[in-house]
Amino acid sequence: MAANDEDQQIKALVGRLADKFPTIGTGAIADIVADLHRTFDGRPVRDFVPLLVERMAIRQLASAVR
Repeated sequence: MAANDEDQQIKALVGRLADKFPTIGTGAIADIVADLHRTFDGRPVRDFVPLLVERMAIRQLASAVR
């Protein structure tokens, strides 16, 4: 996956999560996603990074809403 494609998927992810968690500000969601995305820096296989970031972010955001 090209880095540009991955960046676009991450940006789209922030929008989807903002829709799914309207009580959490978009800026906070973007920060969480960026932090999680950075955990994959330097990893050679990038194909599933957006999916993994999404799953981890949903768990973190869901626990914050409770």
